Amino acid sequence: MSSTVATTEPAPPSAFRRAMGKMLKNPTTLIGAIICLVIALAAILAPWIAPYDPIDQNIIDKLVGPSPEYWLGTDQFGRDILSRLLWGARISLIVSLGAIAIAMVIGGFIGLVSGYVGGRTDRFIMQVMDVLLSFPSLILGLIVVALLGPDLINLVVAIALTAIAPFARIARAPTLALKERAFVEAGKALGYSHLRIMLRHILPNILPEVLVMASLWMATAVRVEASLSFIGLGVKPPTATWGGMTRDGFENILDSPWLAVFPGLAILLLVLGLNMVGDGLRDATDPKMRGE
Repeated sequence: MSSTVATTEPAPPSAFRRAMGKMLKNPTTLIGAIICLVIALAAILAPWIAPYDPIDQNIIDKLVGPSPEYWLGTDQFGRDILSRLLWGARISLIVSLGAIAIAMVIGGFIGLVSGYVGGRTDRFIMQVMDVLLSFPSLILGLIVVALLGPDLINLVVAIALTAIAPFARIARAPTLALKERAFVEAGKALGYSHLRIMLRHILPNILPEVLVMASLWMATAVRVEASLSFIGLGVKPPTATWGGMTRDGFENILDSPWLAVFPGLAILLLVLGLNMVGDGLRDATDPKMRGE
């Protein structure tokens, strides 16, 4: 009597695991992830690792260059630059994360509904998005902050408004193609509601593209926040922000260049790291880049 032995083949890795594996093999993406992780940890641990209070003034030690006591020097009010950089990282990350999260949810839902419904509704929504896209991100953010006033919440709202239109477009394009697929037609035939079809069947398929867009627009949000703070429309002083520190350093650029150099380098590193991670995520999730 012959006996058969049931053999089971290992399940193929999921799309998420394949994407993560590809990202971990990319040295550029790893460097970007390390940069972002270090800055994020520095921002989280700022209350414990900052050597001084970021708003504590010491006029006697104003405009002191980098030294063993003040590693990155002090500003015109005697405030420690390193401590202000660590606390300023919190503002940059909170504003960029909050703004992009809001824009991703609102813009992604608008694009999903627009692409799924189609017709006149789609044309009207896209025309409104085109109007928003006609304004450069910095100019639109400047207008909103100037109307609402310089404040942390208003800054998040302003930057989110500049990113809604790009997220709507990136969500709409794949939705137009997916709504014609057989699984969507099958859902309609089974009597599923339109909301269920959009959220349960279409959204998971467009989510990778939306997340890639979010990672890339994080860098834009950091630049816009720094630019608005530089021109005095960011978080109000004496709260430390990288853009505000760069503006203060610009006023003393000839006598004390470190005031502008160090916050400028911090902005550069964070934007560079976010772009590296975004590019790696895009390459890992794009079937064409994977050769599929």
